[in-house]
Formats: sequence, structure tokens, C-alpha cells
Amino acid sequence: MGAQLRVYKRRIRSVTATKKITKAMEMIAASRVVKAQRKVAASTPYATELTRAVTAVGTGSNTKHPLTTQAETVTRSAVLLLTSDRGLAGAFNSNAIKAAEQLTARLESEGKQVDTYIVGRRGVAHYNFRERKIADQWTGFTDEPSYADAKKVAAPLIEAIETDTADGGVDELHIVYTEFVSMMTQQALDARLLPLSLDEVAEEKPTGEILPLYDFEPSAEDVLDALLPRYVESRIYNALLQSAASKHAATRRAMKSATDNAGELINTLSRLANAARQAEITQEISEIVGGSAALADATAGSDK
Repeated sequence: MGAQLRVYKRRIRSVTATKKITKAMEMIAASRVVKAQRKVAASTPYATELTRAVTAVGTGSNTKHPLTTQAETVTRSAVLLLTSDRGLAGAFNSNAIKAAEQLTARLESEGKQVDTYIVGRRGVAHYNFRERKIADQWTGFTDEPSYADAKKVAAPLIEAIETDTADGGVDELHIVYTEFVSMMTQQALDARLLPLSLDEVAEEKPTGEILPLYDFEPSAEDVLDALLPRYVESRIYNALLQSAASKHAATRRAMKSATDNAGELINTLSRLANAARQAEITQEISEIVGGSAALADATAGSDK
């Protein structure tokens, strides 16, 4: 019994130490997700208005441009997958990777060749383990992405969209990221960045809203050339912020669950330890009573 009691006490100390770690990680994630939410709220209006400006240029001119014009035959697509550098976030990374794999399978079923670009060590490790080709990769900034990081990611993608497919370019660009809906809800989704679907953007604007009129100087094509990198960078930056906020929220939720489970396990082990200690005390009392009775019988026999 004594050995079993020591085992329980050792496990209680171990689980208690783990609970302290998970509680600390929960508090850190909770503080980071608030900052990430603020950045998402600050970047979303800019990305939305820039998208609307591009839409206005695209609908107000007949210029054929990679930003707004779909290729007659799409033969090659690029998929940008956003994951995190660290784990301990529940199903955050697996959901994003699953969405990217489903998108890739759909594009390949349409006869398109897919080039995969990945942000985050988790996504890179997943694809490297399965020996899948990665066109380019970026790591080290997923927890707190900056606009400079978005520009670094966008540069090769813009170059690919501006290059002919015969020379290794792509006809369209898709992004897979995790959208931050609330502290309890984050959903992995995919969206096509390029070419911009003017019909879908038009459906998103409020009913009855009148878009401003634009004068293009020197030309609509030059305006689109100037807006292309800004549009891609802003959308990728917003997606990076959404993904970072979702990751922190998922980490907070996972660590809270781990902390609660550790507390329940400590309570269970404490009850088992108390039962083992009670059994040990009962056994010692029984041995004392038995020894005392045997001694009394021996003394009574010697008196006779």
C-alpha cells in the first residue's frame, strides 16, 4: 500500500506542474488574441476599400489585366496556405491543411497544375514529411505578422501571376487561411485572390449603395498595375492577421481544456491516494489489534 500511495503522490505533483504550465499558456494566449483582434479590426477596412477600388477600376474600364481578367484556359494555379509556426492549438493547423488539400484536389480534378506556397512551420513539416513539392515557404512570424512579412510573401506570388504559364507563371491565385469569427469559432476557408471576381465583390456591397466615379490617369491599365501589389499585399496581410488571431484563440481554448482536464485528474488521483492511505491505516490498525490479541492470548496461556 505504501508504494502505491507514493506513486499517486508523484503523479499528483507531475500533473500539478503541468497544470501550472497550461494555465500560464492560456493566459498568454488570451492576452495575445486581444492584440491580434485589434490588428484585424484595423486592417480589414483598408483591405475592403482597396478591393472596392480595384472593382471600380475593373468594372469601369475594358482593360484586360491579370488582376481582373480570367484567362481563357487556366492551366496553372497557385495555392497559398497559412499555418502557424507552433502547435498546441487543437485542430487549427490540421483544419487549414485539410482545406488546402481539398482545394488542391479540386483544382487538379479540373486539369490544373497546382503550385503550393506555405507560411508556417506546421504546414511546411506536413508537406515535407509526405514529400510533396513546395514552391516557396516562409516561417518565423506567424504569431505576430507585420506588413513587411506580407510584402515578402506577396512578392513571388505577384511575380508568378505576372509571368506567362509557359515560363513558369500561374493563371490564378488562391489563399487558404483560418478566419477569426469569435473567441470560440474559427473556420478554415479558401478564397481566390486573383483574378478578382467582380461579380462576387459586387454582391457583397450593401444594396442601393452608389459607388464613386473614378477618373483614370494616365490609364486604367496603369492604375491596375499600381493597385495589383497593394491589393495582394493587403489581402495577404489581413489573412495573416486573421490566422494569427485564430491561432491564439485556438491555443487559449486548447490550454483551458488541458488545464480543466489536469484539475479533474488531480481530483481523481487525490481520491485514489486518500483511499490508499485509508487502506494503509486500516491495515496497520488491524495488525496492531491482531498483535495485541495474540500477545494477550499468549500471556493468558502462560498464567495457566
